[in-house]
Amino acid sequence: MPRWLPRAMVLALALVAAFQLGSWAFHQLTGLLINILIAFFLALAIEPAVSRMAARGMRRGLATFLVFLGLTVFAAGFVTLLGSMLAGQIIKMIEGFPGYLDSLIHWINLTFHTDLRRVDVQEGLLHSDWLRKYVQNSAAGVLDVSAQVLGGLFQLLTVALFSFYFAADGPRLRRALCSVLPPARQAEVLRAWEIAVDKTGGYLYSRGLMALVSGIAHYILLEALGVPYAPVLGVWVGLVSQFIPTIGTYLAGALPMLIAFTVNPWYALWVLIFVVIYQQFENYMLQPKLTAKTVDIHPAVAFGSVVAGTALLGAVGALIAIPAVATLQAFLGAYVKRYAVTDDPRVHGRRGSGAGGPGMLTRARRLWAGRRPDGAQRP
Repeated sequence: MPRWLPRAMVLALALVAAFQLGSWAFHQLTGLLINILIAFFLALAIEPAVSRMAARGMRRGLATFLVFLGLTVFAAGFVTLLGSMLAGQIIKMIEGFPGYLDSLIHWINLTFHTDLRRVDVQEGLLHSDWLRKYVQNSAAGVLDVSAQVLGGLFQLLTVALFSFYFAADGPRLRRALCSVLPPARQAEVLRAWEIAVDKTGGYLYSRGLMALVSGIAHYILLEALGVPYAPVLGVWVGLVSQFIPTIGTYLAGALPMLIAFTVNPWYALWVLIFVVIYQQFENYMLQPKLTAKTVDIHPAVAFGSVVAGTALLGAVGALIAIPAVATLQAFLGAYVKRYAVTDDPRVHGRRGSGAGGPGMLTRARRLWAGRRPDGAQRP
């Protein structure tokens, strides 16, 4: 046996064991890494506000705390108002359930010539096996729901803690990162960091402005129709439609339609029509003007990035896909050499007279007039 063979076998086994250990550790820490990624983009989003407050003499830690305090107060107020609205609507539906049930029983008796009574239906529901199994499954799932809620709160606390440190210690983090790189690489890293801050903050602020416009427009409609909780519903539509990509508009419009339906079924139709019309106005007029200087990417690229981000990281990837792609596009744009475009009609989508001979319509006319396709007279 060669002397190097045992050493090579031990080295190969050690490499395989290290790879397996690294793979196991990566899978175990995937949740933490995703939370750190979310925290990093959140810190980039609030970096302009924190830096502006720090430039006026305020400490970065205090500035970051004030920004987080404002976000927390807004989120808590919104969740409280939304919860009270949903609770009120649920109570209203429960109180009106006997009337709905009487109307349904009356329609069934008239249509099918039956003799149903509400008491019989209620007793049948209370003593049914379906209701008993549903209650048992719900009681068994309380612990699972509680565990999921606690896990969600822990993840939220983790994201908030990391994003606070990233924003408050941003200069120190950049210095620590640049200290292990040569000067040429340091300039590139700092430039990429600045682009990421600009694009992420611009994306957040442009989305916030569009959410404000959308919320005000839907609030005016709901208030004119007399739909209850119009301010909360307006805020709901603005936030959900802007910060949940692709399907946010439909999720945002579903709740106002449901509340409007309890007032008048025709109001739900008016809300649907307004949502569709406003979405077209936002896509073709409002959004291009607001995002032209912040997140200037093609709509097809934005849609593809959202799909790719969803496939890779789920809802988290969908949220951070657009600012990430905008940052990458802006950073790579400085290294792509561009040339002057030739003045050719084909560049503008028009075919020139010398680009492949006469067109199909010209050839058809010449054939109809008795000429050959090349323009010569037929013999």
